[in-house]
Amino acid sequence: MVAQSELTDAEIDRIFHALAAATRRDILRRTAMQEQSVSTLAADYDMSFAAVQKHVAVLEAANLIVKRAEGRERLVRADPATLARARVLLTQYEDLWRARVDRLDALLAEPPRTDPGERD
Repeated sequence: MVAQSELTDAEIDRIFHALAAATRRDILRRTAMQEQSVSTLAADYDMSFAAVQKHVAVLEAANLIVKRAEGRERLVRADPATLARARVLLTQYEDLWRARVDRLDALLAEPPRTDPGERD
């Protein structure tokens, strides 16, 4: 189902695993709006800096974010290319299910068939 130019099964697994946690989804949302340091991100969560670093590492492994060094800080930003590729995949799933629902709707809209042996 997945073409080579699209996401591999392993990439899809990493993306969905990364997006399974609310904290990681929030980090992705925040870094999509603006590049931020890991320290700035960590300040807004009720968890240790190390825990936030682990969340960032999961997002980075899924290629959902890009981390770069600037002096002593590590800056994080969302990777729009990977987000776009994930959006394409989700659109494919949506199209698949919409087509199935449309076929079901068409089937249910058909008048009931009568058996020639049945009497009214």
